[in-house]
This record gives sequence, structure tokens and C-alpha cells, in this order.
Amino acid sequence: MIDILKKTLFVGLGATVITAEKLRAKLDELVARGKISASEAQEMTGKIMDEGRKEFEQSGQKIADMLDEMMRKANFARQKDLEALAAKVEKLEAAVAQRESKSE
Repeated sequence: MIDILKKTLFVGLGATVITAEKLRAKLDELVARGKISASEAQEMTGKIMDEGRKEFEQSGQKIADMLDEMMRKANFARQKDLEALAAKVEKLEAAVAQRESKSE
């Protein structure tokens, strides 16, 4: 399941890179035709890339949220759950050891 998610993210990242290359090529073509200036093309590229980056980050967060929800529903223990449980066990062991030392 994790492999599928990794592959999905990498495909999305690859698509983003290809799209960025196509975008630059199209804007360069418009500059060559004199439809827009080089500075306008650069500004547009920056805006579109920023927007794409934001969308990619939001998608990553949505996937992380979905994974958290799936893990919660599947009732898998997460690292923080295991750490909390280990802390409780340590506390109980210390209490038992203390009682045993008092009774001797």
C-alpha cells in the first residue's frame, strides 16, 4: 500500500516536471512570436509554478490526512501510540519494583 502511494506521488511529481517544461516551451514560443515579452513570460512561469507547488503540497497533505484516517480506522498502532504505551509500561514496572522492594 505504501509503495502504491509512493508511486502515485512520484507520478504526480513527474507530471509536474513535464508540465513545467511544456509551459516554458509554450511561453518561449509566445515570446518568439512577439505575443508577450520575456519578462511577462518569466513572471507567468513564476506564478504558475508557485501555484503548482502549492497544489502539490496541498495534495501531499490530503494524502497524509487520508493515510492517518485509514490507519485510525484499521486500528493500527502508530509510533506515538507505541511510545505512550511504552511509557505506561515503564511507569507500572517502576511501581511494581517499588512495592516489591518495600515488601522485602
